[in-house]
Amino acid sequence: MKISSLGYVGVGGPRAGEWAKFGPEILGTPLWTEAAVEGVYLRLDERAYRIAVHPAARDELQYVGWEVSGPAALEEAAADLGRAGLAAARGSADECRRRAVEGLVVFRDPWGLRHELFYGQRSLLSFRPTRDISGFVTGGLGMGHVVLVLPELAAATRFFVDTFGFRLSDFIDLPFPLAFFHCNPRHHTLAVGQMGPMVGLHHVMLEVKDLNDVGTTYELCKKSGVPLSMDLGRHSNDRMLSFYVRTPGGFEIEYGWGGLLIDDAAWQVLRLPKPSYWGHELVNPAPPTTIYPVG
Repeated sequence: MKISSLGYVGVGGPRAGEWAKFGPEILGTPLWTEAAVEGVYLRLDERAYRIAVHPAARDELQYVGWEVSGPAALEEAAADLGRAGLAAARGSADECRRRAVEGLVVFRDPWGLRHELFYGQRSLLSFRPTRDISGFVTGGLGMGHVVLVLPELAAATRFFVDTFGFRLSDFIDLPFPLAFFHCNPRHHTLAVGQMGPMVGLHHVMLEVKDLNDVGTTYELCKKSGVPLSMDLGRHSNDRMLSFYVRTPGGFEIEYGWGGLLIDDAAWQVLRLPKPSYWGHELVNPAPPTTIYPVG
């Protein structure tokens, strides 16, 4: 399977409507208002949306969208899923319309999380942030990264390498075991953490183009009373300088700058003892509400 990037993330929750202010006013993301499904849709670039937030009874990850290059790559991926014993369904014309894509294949991983492979996401041709920031690092690197919590890290590592075709970036042991994966030069498009018998979404990372955008957004969160989950710090593996904010959806957004790019020809997988060189002090130690006990 040849996944090129993280395309979109869909979440649900009872406070979905609050994202209509949280996105534009805090994150700097304009809204897409032409969606065919109820919810709030946040834009990071020329694409119609990158984060979709739907009304739901509880905070939850509803789907993760992985981009492939085109129809041939989607057909190849569907065949790979079949060989792996995963039940993959082709998206109908209505489902493609709802996701604003040309082609779609849907399946669930061994732990029940929904994944969507797609190509041909709608573009709006232009983009302007809603705050005075430089914009987000996307393009061929995708929308950022996503961190999932799964109960079996070794099994998850085999699954995402063997089935998704991801490449290992590195491992971190503390505060809980983590494995990091890449599918393009971004240090990691996916990370998986093991927090006991739990499953769900930990955080989504958005990378801005200028370090000052991290600082001004950090100050804005402080002044606006937006709850942080981790303070400013710099990660030891991808070098990202960032902070973490708790969203109205109960999960976290890492807002960062300066992420490392990988050259596969020279990269060596390491196991690191801690996630950050400095900072990233826990401000709110409660786990995201989008993580649940298995079953």
